[in-house]
Amino acid sequence: MPSTESDALREHFRSMSDRMAANPEMDLVTLRSMLEELGGRAAEPTDVTYEEVDAGGRPAMWCKPIGAADDRVILYTHGGGFVSNTMHSHRKLAGHLAKAAGVRALVLEYRLAPEHPYPAQLEDAVAAYRWLLDQGIEAAHIATAGDSAGGNLATSLVLKLRGDGIPIPAAIVALSPWYDMECNGETLVSNSATDALVQRSVVESMSTMFLGESGSRTDPLANPLHADAAGLPPIYMTAGTHEALQDNAERFADIAKRANVDVTLELS
Repeated sequence: MPSTESDALREHFRSMSDRMAANPEMDLVTLRSMLEELGGRAAEPTDVTYEEVDAGGRPAMWCKPIGAADDRVILYTHGGGFVSNTMHSHRKLAGHLAKAAGVRALVLEYRLAPEHPYPAQLEDAVAAYRWLLDQGIEAAHIATAGDSAGGNLATSLVLKLRGDGIPIPAAIVALSPWYDMECNGETLVSNSATDALVQRSVVESMSTMFLGESGSRTDPLANPLHADAAGLPPIYMTAGTHEALQDNAERFADIAKRANVDVTLELS
């Protein structure tokens, strides 16, 4: 049965969707302000402190659970369609994840589209990863993680590192990842009535802003559904069966399995 918390979140999503539908020409400042509200819905994790830092030239925030290991890090990239949200909106989520894992998490505030289209976000993620290596954190002690667009970036970062010959992290965690820049997934249609926020028009608009004039919808580093997954580390993925992006996780899990990658996919 849905929890009280999930019911409240669903209603919040629906109110946001209603606001977008009522204002189809909503400006970007208003959209970003609305999506930033989501950070207030998360419960504050206990025994977690925060510290803002510069990570490779970009703002970032350490989420440091009391007693956490100092030599292991989750590099967290936030969701928001590549056009919205910040380290502040996602610090609680990352804090809960860090506390559960007993490690520190670094939430990266990467540049946003459309002012900074692809590959700016990937460049920022690579710079933050290199910064962690320069801090003495071993690649084998790093996991990348993210939700929605951040799940894409947590994956594409590792693809980029692999291609550049940089030591890759130990694991990837993708929470309801958004990979499909072509916006042709079956669950965009089949789950349109049950997803309280994401609809085809939303992802089409955000993917256009993300890719800009020169980006390709089939670039494997923008759309990992076109990537060769061979050599990737173990991957944990999760998605909801009411989500419009459900099949993004399913399709990438199939790609990774065919490449003999250790993949765990949980649908709820």
